[in-house]
Amino acid sequence: MSNGAPSSFGLSGGSCKDSGKDFNKYMSSYGEMGSGEGIIARDETPGLVDTFYSLVTDIYEWGWGQSFHFAPRLAGQDDHTSEVAHECHLAACLQVQPGQKVLDAGCGVGGPMRRIAARTGAHVTGVTINQYQVDRATKHNRDLGLEKLTNVVQGNFLELDQKFAEGTFDAAYAIEATCHAPDLSEVYGQIYKVLKPGGRFVTYEWVATDLWDKGNPVHVKIMDEINKGNGLPDMRTRKEAEAAAEKAGFKIVSSIDLATVATPPNTPWTARLSMNRFQHFVNAAIVTSLDAIGLLPAGVKDAHDMLVNVAHWLVEGGKTGVFTPMQLMVLEKPAN
Repeated sequence: MSNGAPSSFGLSGGSCKDSGKDFNKYMSSYGEMGSGEGIIARDETPGLVDTFYSLVTDIYEWGWGQSFHFAPRLAGQDDHTSEVAHECHLAACLQVQPGQKVLDAGCGVGGPMRRIAARTGAHVTGVTINQYQVDRATKHNRDLGLEKLTNVVQGNFLELDQKFAEGTFDAAYAIEATCHAPDLSEVYGQIYKVLKPGGRFVTYEWVATDLWDKGNPVHVKIMDEINKGNGLPDMRTRKEAEAAAEKAGFKIVSSIDLATVATPPNTPWTARLSMNRFQHFVNAAIVTSLDAIGLLPAGVKDAHDMLVNVAHWLVEGGKTGVFTPMQLMVLEKPAN
């Protein structure tokens, strides 16, 4: 558990005014499981993602930490060290210098932001649609003395040009975040606009791999469960993500699934979920007990149960090889 994480007694519905009602609305926004439909009304996706993160942010911090992403466990290293290495690898791909301006698109509570700012000396501006996450990230930045190297803005990354002038940033990155966009080429296009010519955009993207078969009902079930349990409108394929980048105007410098290189002696990214099943059981017992005596807001237990369920489907996605949360795409805006 990371410093500054809420205790089990502090779990909340974030910015939700009625977390029980909001949870029910979120769940009903998806089509039937196994249909491959995803979110029914795509224009409602930003609001649903905002609701999702209000419901799960405290649970994520409590059970996972301040970096809401996966990482292969490196040989001889623990999960925390491997998580840091995963973020620093992305930082190296950015090729930024101290004092340059970097955008974090979909920053969450800012775990990666703080490490990347501290590692590179660049100033990182994070954008998240959820005001509760803005408040949490700002507090964490201040607590670590990184407020001069970081800034957190509430906003929709589909509307970056309403927040920032064209060519504001020297580089940009997203860590398992742009998967929430209803149209991937649209968010890539927004990032393209606010980047300086020659600037890099590096993303860890959630995609269906080349093993994905849309005609296989098991594959469809896995993806439907992953989408619903993580606030995704649908799942793009690797080829679709790369095509979206090119449509936005980016040159693809490289595109590689880091999950495929996590071979022995490294441990697959799913290991943290598989090996933490006992902790999931303990956490579930705590949440159930607090809910039973009325110490949790309505909907929080339901959100926790949803995350426990989706952990199983994430593991299945990794085991079958049809899903990866770490398609590393290094993209570049042409200099001219």
